[in-house]
Amino acid sequence: MQMENFAPFMFAGLVLVMLIGFPVAFSLAALGLGCGFFAIEMGWFPASFMSNLPLNVFGILANDLLLAIPFFTFMGAILEKCGLAEDMLDSMGQLFGPVRGGLGYSVIIVGFILGAITGTVAGQVIAMALISLPVMIRYGYDMRYATGVLAASGTITQLVPPSLVLVVMADQLGRSVGDMYKGAWGPSLMQVGIFALYTFALGMIKPSHVPGVPREARTLEGWALWKKCLRGIIPSAVLIFAVLGSMGGLPGINTAIATPTEAGAMGCVGALVLAAMHNRLNGPLIWGAMHGTMRLTAMVVFILIGSRVFSMVFQGVDGGRWVEHMLSGLPGGQVGFLLVVNIFVFFLAFFLDFFEIAFIILPMLGPVAEKMGIDMVWFGVLLCVNMQTSFMHPPFGFALFYLRGIADTLFKEGRIEKPVKSNDIYLGAVPWVIMQLVLVVIVIFVPQTVTMFLEKEQKVDLDKVTIEMPAQEDPNAQEESADKPSPEDEQKKMEELFNVKK
Repeated sequence: MQMENFAPFMFAGLVLVMLIGFPVAFSLAALGLGCGFFAIEMGWFPASFMSNLPLNVFGILANDLLLAIPFFTFMGAILEKCGLAEDMLDSMGQLFGPVRGGLGYSVIIVGFILGAITGTVAGQVIAMALISLPVMIRYGYDMRYATGVLAASGTITQLVPPSLVLVVMADQLGRSVGDMYKGAWGPSLMQVGIFALYTFALGMIKPSHVPGVPREARTLEGWALWKKCLRGIIPSAVLIFAVLGSMGGLPGINTAIATPTEAGAMGCVGALVLAAMHNRLNGPLIWGAMHGTMRLTAMVVFILIGSRVFSMVFQGVDGGRWVEHMLSGLPGGQVGFLLVVNIFVFFLAFFLDFFEIAFIILPMLGPVAEKMGIDMVWFGVLLCVNMQTSFMHPPFGFALFYLRGIADTLFKEGRIEKPVKSNDIYLGAVPWVIMQLVLVVIVIFVPQTVTMFLEKEQKVDLDKVTIEMPAQEDPNAQEESADKPSPEDEQKKMEELFNVKK
């Protein structure tokens, strides 16, 4: 076997070990080490090449940017259980209740706000389903719409800053987290608009699917209702502004006064304050948040180490060059490349988690995209929009699994009268996946949706640059000026002559 044929073999092995179902981190590390020793045996690179592996692992652990992951995870875990979701869903549901699809609008808006302060899908889907699913079923909402909007509004947290996926994207693509957050605001707001537009259209076409809440079911009115809404929105807005604004992650703010790690630590303090405001700050809450943070952080680090072992060997056998030749020769230039990559990532998301895609696939695609002149922030946000569908894919989407479990729990507890069918959950997710893919197409063909909030680069036209050289003095003129007496000397001589004559 020749070395140029070994990179496709490694990639095929990567797909195979993913399908086996063994933990990805250990599968990647085993595949990378096995292929590395085989390459040494074939003489494709020396044994000393593998001695770089410990340095690579320690380089991962010394990455300051990845310290932001446990901070943002801890912040989200605290906010999931502090009662903020319950208060916001109750108040928003009563505010939009009289409108057709009002409960759907409230779920979409609360999902967006919670996504901006929590950044975790599992807790968000579970919290909103526990609260809103019984209410939506009680007032006659279509089961497929109810399950679909709950799952979709939970997955949008992967796109809304401060998403953990965007932190990983920034690290892998070598861009600032603040720029990645700014670029994500446009698509995330568009995603909310598309979801709301679908709810409005459904209310016009099939009003029985999204009825309004009857007046007798609304317990708050006037200032009391607005006060409860603002009690959840204002603290959340302050926390969002403090965390994202301090690291330059909000549109219009181009100066960062804190690193992502420092902003995450500040967010943890803000989350604890919000929990205390809702009288939920206690030992079990903090312990549960710490336990969840530890598990997620350990998983991310091990996946990153395993992917680094694989990618180091893959680059050693010229795998990067093979990927570049395969993708850069696609018809259509940048658009063709982006379409093929997004189709590939979409189908890969059926089997892989977003962290696995970011750590394994992105290092292969990033260098090719950069050589093709694609803006890296645009590329990262585009893939993030695509990867949010990984939680909605029937039948493997994790958001659908969470929803399935919550629906069973609600039926066993008697909070809903009849069980929710899996068929309704899976078919209910299809329109929302299509809407997410529509956003992918929009971002591909309208890159300004990402770049409009970024700081404009100062472009210099080299053809119009002029360089003015200082005029060179004539050496002969310098000699003459050196021989010629100065005005002070001439004045002194005149005074001496005047004194002599006098």
